[in-house]
Amino acid sequence: MTRARIVLADDHRILVEGLKSILAGDFELIGVVEDGQKLIEAARTLSPDAIVADISMPLLNGIEALEQLRKDGLETPVVFLTMHHDVEYASMALEAGAAGYVLKHAAPEELVQALRVALDGGTFVSPSLAGELFQATRAKSRGNDEPRVTLSARQRDILRLLADGRSAKEIAKALDISSRTVEFHKYKLMESLGLKNSAELIQFAIKQGIV
Repeated sequence: MTRARIVLADDHRILVEGLKSILAGDFELIGVVEDGQKLIEAARTLSPDAIVADISMPLLNGIEALEQLRKDGLETPVVFLTMHHDVEYASMALEAGAAGYVLKHAAPEELVQALRVALDGGTFVSPSLAGELFQATRAKSRGNDEPRVTLSARQRDILRLLADGRSAKEIAKALDISSRTVEFHKYKLMESLGLKNSAELIQFAIKQGIV
């Protein structure tokens, strides 16, 4: 029986070695890359059956890489394996066209299951996050006459510190996350809210009563 061919994208080498063992029994690992740009190149040249990717990676994050793949017309199923237990991240990943969203602290069998679902044309989300994602999606679809913006706790923390005059590096240190993650949140917030810069983000935070 032919095994599905998988490309793995993650810049954490220790984790990659563990993932190789997890995937080896069911899939053929044909490539490992460490950043979003190389992920795009591998998808184009290796034509894998599916991709397992982290979200936080150098050069391009996983979601940006997925968006580029879709723009290029590549429909390869992408399953994100991430530390971000965050409805906003999951929503952005699925909106970009992800076939799976699995948390890194999940059991190894969950990743294998997600890949099988993705290869069958379905979508898989870690059960520990699926309920929250469903509630957030339902609330968003209902809407009302006076739309309210729902922010994650992480986004609120970043906005609050941004309004305090902190730099991305200072915010990253205060929240124990990477500067890339801070910039990613800022970019996605500005994109979804139609804002152009940090000053407008701060004005939005004030109007929303966040600061």
